[in-house]
Amino acid sequence: MPDDVGAVFAAMPDAAGACLRNVRAAIFAVAARDADIGALTETLKWGEPAYLTQATRSGSTIRLGQSRKTAGRCAIFVNCNTTLADTVRTRFPELEVEGDRAVLIDPDRPLPEAVAPVLSLALRYHLDKRVGAA
Repeated sequence: MPDDVGAVFAAMPDAAGACLRNVRAAIFAVAARDADIGALTETLKWGEPAYLTQATRSGSTIRLGQSRKTAGRCAIFVNCNTTLADTVRTRFPELEVEGDRAVLIDPDRPLPEAVAPVLSLALRYHLDKRVGAA
């Protein structure tokens, strides 16, 4: 983990930091299982940990942080110019989606099983659009 990203995780409240480190681990696990995703770039965007598929350009950026609208919730942020939030809302009704950019996670509960497929959707977003268009 890059030092600047590690510092952001370290500065988070304990429950949020633990929750989002679990999401981070899931992001890398999803990418490792899918060769089409390729290597990830871990950096900061808007002061939050962000995960990009720069090598393959297969997916949309994922950012991790805390909801600004719903206190106490961790957030998996997706690009608001994608259909990802609507897709998550439709396919995974058990997950809480905030607006057009955030999947909310309760940091005091285990990570929902649906998180891994959601991360895969984001990390394959452009690839799946290209395949779907063919």
